[in-house]
Parts: sequence; C-alpha cells; structure tokens
Amino acid sequence: MIDALLHIITPWPMFLCLLGVFLGIIVGAIPGFSGTMLITLTVPLTFTMMDLDAMVLLIAMYVGSVSGGLISATLLRMPGTPGAIMTVLDGYPMAQRGEAARALALGVTGSFVGGLVSWVFLYTLSPSLAIWGAKFGPWETFTMAAMALALIASLTQGSLINGLLSAMLGIMASLPGMDPSTGMLRMTFGIDALSSGFGLVPVLLGIFIISQVLSDIGSVGKMPELITAKGSLFLKLPVWGRQWFNMLRSSLIGTWIGILPGVGASVGSIVSYTVAKNASKTPEKFGTGFEDGIIAAETANNATISGALIPLVTLGIPGSTVDAILIGALLLHNLQPGPMLFVNHPLLIYVIIASCLVANIVMYFMMTLMCQKIAKLATVPVHLLLPPIVLCCLLGSLAIHNNLFDVWVAIGFGVLGYLMKICKLPHGPFIIGFILASLAEASLRTALMASGGSWMAFFDRPVAVIFAIITIVMLYFSLRRELRASSSAA
Repeated sequence: MIDALLHIITPWPMFLCLLGVFLGIIVGAIPGFSGTMLITLTVPLTFTMMDLDAMVLLIAMYVGSVSGGLISATLLRMPGTPGAIMTVLDGYPMAQRGEAARALALGVTGSFVGGLVSWVFLYTLSPSLAIWGAKFGPWETFTMAAMALALIASLTQGSLINGLLSAMLGIMASLPGMDPSTGMLRMTFGIDALSSGFGLVPVLLGIFIISQVLSDIGSVGKMPELITAKGSLFLKLPVWGRQWFNMLRSSLIGTWIGILPGVGASVGSIVSYTVAKNASKTPEKFGTGFEDGIIAAETANNATISGALIPLVTLGIPGSTVDAILIGALLLHNLQPGPMLFVNHPLLIYVIIASCLVANIVMYFMMTLMCQKIAKLATVPVHLLLPPIVLCCLLGSLAIHNNLFDVWVAIGFGVLGYLMKICKLPHGPFIIGFILASLAEASLRTALMASGGSWMAFFDRPVAVIFAIITIVMLYFSLRRELRASSSAA
C-alpha cells in the first residue's frame, strides 16, 4: 500500500488524479452527462498509458463525477448524475432560502466522509476476499459469473425480464469471433474484421455515448436559472457533531449497496435517505431543505464507489456500470480481472485502492475551494457539446486498432443502444453480459472437459452450489415481486 501511495504522489500520477477529479466534477455537474460517459470516452485515450496511471485517472474521474452531481442538484434543481436524485429534495429548497453555500457544504462534507468510510472497507476486506477467490476453480468462476448476471438483471431499474433480455443481447454480441476453447472462428459471416469479435471499446462508446447523444438530440431544452452560492463551503464543527451518526449510518448503507452488483449510487442514495427519514424524530422536515436529507443522500452515493470496487478488485465482478467499464480498461491493457489479478499484479490493485483515497481527499478540497466557479459550467448548453463528443467517440473507436470497421461498430451499437432506451432495456446488464460471457463460457467448457462431460462434478464444489442457489433464489423472488406488482396494478 505504501508503494502505491508513493506512486500516486509522484508528479505525473498526481497530475492525472487532479485532472480526473476536476473533469469528473465538471461532467457530473452538467445535467444529461455522467461519469459513465466521461470514463467511456477516456478509456481509448489510456491505451498508450501505463496501466497504473490509467487506473489513477479513471478512478479519479469516477470519484469526481459522483460528487459533482450535487452542484446542479442544489443550484439548478437538476441532478447532474443519477446518484444526486435525492439531493434535489433538500438541497434545492435550502438554496432557494438563500443558503446555497450551506447546502453545498453539507453535500461536499457528506461525500467526503462517505468516501473515506467506504474506503476503509475496501482496504481491509479486499485482500482476504482475493485470497478466498484465488481458490476458485472453473465451476466457481462460471457460477459466479452467472450469479453476477442474475443479480444485475434482477436489481437493475426496470423489470427482471427486461434486465435478463438486455444481458442476453450482450451475451449474443460477444459470440462472433474466435471460440475461446477451440480457437475456431464462429459467426463471422465471412467478414474478416469479425475474426476477433466486436471490440470492447467501440461497443462501450456506442452503447453509452452515441446512444445518449441520439437521445439528447431530441430533448435539448432551456436550462433553468442558476442560484448563486455565496460564503464558505467548509462545514462548521457543531454540524459535524450533529451529523456524525447520520454520516456513519449512511456510509455503511452506501458501502453495502455498492457491493451488490449492478445497483449503483442512485439506489444507495434512495435507501439511505429513506432510512434517515424513517429514523428521524422530525420526518416532516425532509424535502423542505433539511440538512439530514442532504447528508444522508450525498454520504451514501459516494460510499457506493469504494463498495462497488470491492467485488471488482477481488473477484472481477463489476459492482456498477462504471465498474464494468473499468474492467474493459483492464482488458484493454491485457489484464484479466479476477482473483488472480490480486496475486499477479498486487501493485496495480493497491494503486486502484490508493487512488480512491487520494481522489476523495482531492475532491473535498477541490469542491470546497472551486465549487462556486465550477457551478457556472453546469449551465453550458448541452447541444454545443454533442458534436465534439461524437467526434471523440469515432476517433476513439478508430484509434485502438486503426480499423474503420470499429467506427461502424460504434455507430451500430449506438443505434442499438438508442433502440434499447426506447424499449426500456437497461444498458448495464448488456455490457456486463458482453464482458462476462466469454469468461463464463470458457470456465464452463474447462469444467466439463475436466469432468469428462459430467455435470455431477458440479455438486462436489460447495461454493459453486451456493452461488447457483443464490442465483436461483434471487431470480425467484424478483420474478415473484414483479408478478405481485402486475397483479395489484391490474
């Protein structure tokens, strides 16, 4: 860990950390954009960077983007990121009363504390979980991937059927190319450029960026008036004393929600806000500009970041959509995510962990000192930013392999992503299915070859059986909940 911290505080990585947090805050503060878009756009740019420096930059963007959402939520009544949805309820009314600086101070402090508390769990739990995960065989790897897909499909926003359908589309998109077990080409349809399958970067750019641009073209509206924040954003000690328990509780909730695959900061914020309101002696004050609501929402959404990184660095399972993109970045640098990554590249893992700590500290001081100036950027018309974003997507697709086919792949998957939005199919399960499908397929084939084609060997692996049971139970309860909801609606 010391070596990782020493690496980050050297000039170039520290510059990347500062740059990443700054860009993340700006993108997070602009309604309609998100950290997912920023990180996806940045992944191709890291191709020529050291893997350590690339992860410093991407993790810093992750932290900054989640934090930046509170600026527009508080001053514009428009959450810059999904995780800032609950911040609007109390942040904007407080700003309307002329206490915009106080609302921002509460949000920034809550974000900082949530990031630190969840980082402690990331640092302490990761090594032991990685050691346990390193003992996994092919059966455990296969069932773990299946469990992750089931969890993401069932916990994602929308219906279970839509989540599973999105995951299946992602799995189908991963099939063309070389068979991971036999090395034979499949489903290339005579197209030589498909011999290595669809590139991960063009698919990411298409699904997350180009599809969003297509959606934004028809929904560009007038920005509301920005509320000016005047005064210091450093929270006073008496407020720290009143809110310490709320911060701790919200941090623990956010960390736990973050660990669950595919849930994300928005769910962590909603759960934490609801718990704080139910536990409060004055629940009627929530939604009127109450400091407890801002603290609960912002502490939890930042705590989900380190929580989501725990399954990523230990098991190779993405805890959120952004983590799926981080897995893509690791694959771009020829690093296979999973338990053995902790064994074979411990410095990289600890750089990821250390980056999360340093980025949270940088975020706190940057937001506190520059938040009022950054807020003005939140009013930049989105339509002015769309053309350069599309250009960056196309250039990023071309740059990886210098292949025009990848540009068409990005455009094609952009159209697919747009159609998925129309059909209310979530993008998260698609990307995670696309990434995990080859791992699951290779693990299953290896397991069956080792057992002579017998499925009975599966029952000799207790961990694999537990993963399978969790998968079935999760799908059962999710389906039952949906059937009850549809019955009551009818």
